[in-house]
Amino acid sequence: MEVSEVADYQRVVDEISDLDWEALSQDDLRDAAWAYYFFSVQFRENLQIARKLHPADQKLKQLEQEECDTNNLSPWPGVAAPGERMNHDEFMKRTLQLSPMGELNQLRLEEIGQSYLDAVRDIDLEARALSIASYEDGGLEKVFRAFLRARHWESPLLQAFKHFLTEHIRFDSDPGQGHGALSRHLTPDDRILPLWTAFKQILVQAVPKLA
Repeated sequence: MEVSEVADYQRVVDEISDLDWEALSQDDLRDAAWAYYFFSVQFRENLQIARKLHPADQKLKQLEQEECDTNNLSPWPGVAAPGERMNHDEFMKRTLQLSPMGELNQLRLEEIGQSYLDAVRDIDLEARALSIASYEDGGLEKVFRAFLRARHWESPLLQAFKHFLTEHIRFDSDPGQGHGALSRHLTPDDRILPLWTAFKQILVQAVPKLA
């Protein structure tokens, strides 16, 4: 029996979820948040690509309104003022500034992140657009629930990241009105596998303990 590439991308989702999130220290989890920031940049870019490819799609228009220039994560101390509108990757960018780290480690994470973005930006535009459905319709919810198995969330950065994760689970999980419902008509195919593989790779590179 032939195995579809969709099953392969779902396998990578499972592999990310099965990583040893419980074993991470506070510093490890901070580094995972840095890796996720770079993912959030490509998520926004992919959504914008989907909107350009399907300009009349009202569901994608609504999804963009809830992911970009939105106040649905506001307020959060040190990140977003009451009612302040921003892209979700901007929320993550500001979140990373809440807890300092060593310069060498930050340079390491920035190099890993830029290499990841360079690789993603070389992927076919249609594939990048299709990835949105896989992210919003269950994929990221499963990964975010795995992140939340980590035990150490004491720092201001990690408290803001936890807020980001829990709110996105809420955004995505409503079967009729959630972000999955707004995107699942973009049916993913075998072209999205490199995007999920790259996501797993950046997480493991940023947090070697996960490997």
